[in-house]
Amino acid sequence: MKRYLMTAFGARLAEEGMAVALVLLAMQRTGSAAHGALLLTMWMAPHAVAAPLTGAVAARMRRPRLFYCSALTGFALAIGGLALTVGRAPTGLTLAIALLGGSCGPVVSGGLSSLVAVLAPDDTGRARAYALDAAVYNAASVTGPAVVSLLAGISSPATSTLALAVIAAGSATLTTVLPLHRTPEPHTTDSLPPLKSVANGGAAMWRVPELRAITVATSLAFVGVGGLTTTAVLLAERHGQPEAGGVLMTVFAVGALAGSLLLARRKPAFPPQRLVTYSLAGTGLTLIAAAALPSFTASALLFAAAGLFDGPLLSATLRIRADHAPPSVRTQVFTLGAGLKISAAACGAALTGAATALPAPVLLLIIAALQLCAAAAYIVMRARARVTPRSIVPGGPTPRAVGGWGRSE
Repeated sequence: MKRYLMTAFGARLAEEGMAVALVLLAMQRTGSAAHGALLLTMWMAPHAVAAPLTGAVAARMRRPRLFYCSALTGFALAIGGLALTVGRAPTGLTLAIALLGGSCGPVVSGGLSSLVAVLAPDDTGRARAYALDAAVYNAASVTGPAVVSLLAGISSPATSTLALAVIAAGSATLTTVLPLHRTPEPHTTDSLPPLKSVANGGAAMWRVPELRAITVATSLAFVGVGGLTTTAVLLAERHGQPEAGGVLMTVFAVGALAGSLLLARRKPAFPPQRLVTYSLAGTGLTLIAAAALPSFTASALLFAAAGLFDGPLLSATLRIRADHAPPSVRTQVFTLGAGLKISAAACGAALTGAATALPAPVLLLIIAALQLCAAAAYIVMRARARVTPRSIVPGGPTPRAVGGWGRSE
């Protein structure tokens, strides 16, 4: 797990840093935040298409270390390519590089998280392992924008982007020491073609009510999250500190890290399903307050509070997927779930880029409203089917009804 967490941290640091780096790089070289939002959209858009195929291929690979190393190497090369071409090469070329790099994104998110069930197979330790995995996501969210903002201030956005490429390459190297031996889980059938395997993963996400509810809720929430980086830059610019957009995203990530670490240290007294509702509602309400207050300091504090609510959401999401996904399609469920979230974020980034003429507080209110709508949707969908009697996925066992953090009832 220690080697895994180091590998995942570097890859996700690069992924999280790119959200800020692309906007800053585009603004410096083209003077347009909308161009940065377009690049970010192309970076995130492939996740919905690539994610299910990534999950199916990863589950069948006889040499999984080679697969993860190759994917992360391509990820690093794409980041380096964007650092060299944004604003200097034809737009079509930079968009193509962003599209190719984004196609490796599902490995960084859901692909790596699906390995936790293999590296921490004991049920008693898996809840903590997923909480630590979520903490790695949030630690990367803290460090990525901070590294980009710091290096962009000292040198340039191009330097900060190249640094992300080097970090991603380091993670690709670390995959060679992970204990990844191909040990197919029960019910996994190698004879299934990849597309059939993908279809089974999608069927599990739709037919298992818990998976369906969490997928819809988090995807809706991420439409808002996708526009948060651009909105933070515009909000900081409104306060006369355009370079402080990265600061707002950093304090948001610091709050998220604190929330996930607290969850890893102490088991909550309520199940992860309830934690999802509390996290979404709390994030939405604090962002509404941040939009309403005129002070940059107050906005920064409220961004941190929003992150504190948002942090446990990922831990709860990962745990719900682990508890309710049939083992035969667990990897596909993780990669597809992450891909849908990031693709939703890409839509949010695109919509925000098209709406940059609106005042930043209005954009932030829209993002907050999406979090509250996601919480409401999750409550309604779970109320219709509290307990799933049996998965309808071929070869899938009965999903567990989780009544506590890692405790089956």
